[in-house]
Amino acid sequence: MTDSPLSRLSRDLSGLMLKTSPADLEFYGRDWTRRWAPAPLAIALPASIGEVQAIVRWALQEAISLVPSGGRTGLSGGAVAANGELVVSFERMNRVLAFDPVDRILAVQPGLALEALQRAAIEHGLIYPVDFAARGSCSIGGNIATNAGGIRVIRYGNTREWIAGLKVVSGSGELLDLNRGLVKNSSGYDLRHLMIGAEGTLGLIVEASVRLTDPAPASNVMLLAVPAMQALMQVFSSCRRKLGLSAFEFFTDRALAHVVAHGAQDPFEQVSPYYLVAEFDAADETQQALAGEVFEECFENGWVNDGVISQSSSQAASLWRLREGITESLAPLKPYKNDISVRTSAIPAFMQAMREIFDREYPECEVVWFGHIGDGNLHINVIRSASTSEEAFIADCERVTSLLSETLARFGGSISAEHGIGLVKKKYLAGTRSDAEIAMMRQIKRVLDPSGIMNPGKIFDSD
Repeated sequence: MTDSPLSRLSRDLSGLMLKTSPADLEFYGRDWTRRWAPAPLAIALPASIGEVQAIVRWALQEAISLVPSGGRTGLSGGAVAANGELVVSFERMNRVLAFDPVDRILAVQPGLALEALQRAAIEHGLIYPVDFAARGSCSIGGNIATNAGGIRVIRYGNTREWIAGLKVVSGSGELLDLNRGLVKNSSGYDLRHLMIGAEGTLGLIVEASVRLTDPAPASNVMLLAVPAMQALMQVFSSCRRKLGLSAFEFFTDRALAHVVAHGAQDPFEQVSPYYLVAEFDAADETQQALAGEVFEECFENGWVNDGVISQSSSQAASLWRLREGITESLAPLKPYKNDISVRTSAIPAFMQAMREIFDREYPECEVVWFGHIGDGNLHINVIRSASTSEEAFIADCERVTSLLSETLARFGGSISAEHGIGLVKKKYLAGTRSDAEIAMMRQIKRVLDPSGIMNPGKIFDSD
């Protein structure tokens, strides 16, 4: 029997779990993009940092590339293994390791689901505030690898703000212990932040020290029906001026129709082209009354034509479902997705330019918009018409995305707000980053991953 690379890995690491069945190769070899045929060599499921280091050393000897895998909820192809790579799944490294009550830091393994991390924080009377709809499926390692944002960035920021330290296995097999939970550390370059958002191209995250914070004050949720695009930011200004906002989200009538068809309840009798969800502090009667003042101001100025303020936690959850259920309701239609950002002040002009492009370039497609408008992040979902083949649809969407990328460059925006670059967006990276920046990124990768085995082909192609 031939002494294959996999047999040598099994021999060297007798306790390592390996999966090679066709069903496993397909399941672990792709993410939510579903655009590439998965073709990994095998799936390795390490249970310790030592096993991860041994896998990297084996990969160096065998010249086999590695693709890290968490919850595989990504939308940019960052976890796709389509060229004989070994997928390194962290689903067995999914434990809470320690809690420091003084520093309020939770040490966790990368495969821990976001929702499990949030529950662990609550057990200590604290919260981990980064949150989004895929909380039950995504893992903290993947969140860190893409610097995930979500629905409360307006108050709490992105994942980056909550990572106190990282342990990372580099492309040469070294274990890097980065920052060690320090609040102040001016001793040279902070490589921790280099790893956040790197999509596993510089190393494999094997442990994270996560900062926790005090529970948020009591809150209410307000859903507003908005008659015109230009009124969206006027409502935002009014809410931000008077309310303690933790979230400010928007979606269109088309998004609402899909969520309602998926089982949600529409609280309005009349259809409006745009809707806003605002979550705000409501710890006392004064704060609660301010929401009514905001609604009155917006209504009197014609910025909104209807609204609902939650009166219970269950009603708040129902209102949030109208926003958070959009992705799930669209999933069966396999939409082409864009995830872009501009400065919040540029939102009105950018949205108008974007709408003109879509009205012109997608005459037969349904375009569904929603997103975190309070922090400048918009999600665009393009749904294929029945008369168009999937191949032609993808080609047409990529052509339009090139136009979108050019528009983003004019507005100083980014082609990826929170989902990473992966495979899907790397051809548009030059619209967000300069040639000098991309050249430096390549040089950094060569230092930390000299053999080019860490998630190759993601973000940019090798030289």
